[in-house]
Amino acid sequence: MHIQEWLETVPAVSVYLLVGVVIGLESLGIPLPGEIVLVSASILAATQDHINPLVLGACASIGAILGDSVGYLIGRKGGQPLLHWAGRKFPKHFGPDHVAMAEAKFDKWGMWAVFFGRFIALLRIFAGPLAGVLRMPYWKFLIANVLGGIIWAGGTTALVYSVGIVAEPWLKRFSWWGLGAAALFGIGSFLVMKRRVKKAAAAREAKETPVAATAD
Repeated sequence: MHIQEWLETVPAVSVYLLVGVVIGLESLGIPLPGEIVLVSASILAATQDHINPLVLGACASIGAILGDSVGYLIGRKGGQPLLHWAGRKFPKHFGPDHVAMAEAKFDKWGMWAVFFGRFIALLRIFAGPLAGVLRMPYWKFLIANVLGGIIWAGGTTALVYSVGIVAEPWLKRFSWWGLGAAALFGIGSFLVMKRRVKKAAAAREAKETPVAATAD
């Protein structure tokens, strides 16, 4: 079966649920490829009439907002021990350097770290839980969470869908290309954040070195 024919058989409800659940779990603090799923689904909406981009964007927004909110509550209840536990279980995502980078962003941006964190791959899984751990007032978190969730999810859906409509003749013939482009976008975003984590680690080590020297 040609991929185009196969894509036409995918129920719209399944796509909406997949996007909402994956983005919700990622926002809660579980490292999942939410952005890749959203971009792929938006490309699918551009090439398949049965996928409504408005419903897709709404499901993505709801998943993002609810996931961040649950993450906030878990972080507020779990506190710093939660980050230490996550660091032991998921060292590649919640290691000391990752946490240091995220905390540096919160120190710099305050409540807007939740908003801007929505657009940064690695920080997206930290925003909700870390806001709770740092005891950010809920009303501040809620404003940034809702605005960030809607603008990121809705904006990404609208942008990718619009580009997909223009490129529809090519996407219909080479559907895997579109999905491959989405994967490359996600990988590129991850690599950028990995470099920022290394930079944060170097800054943390430089900050701790004078303290160790003084102790000696």
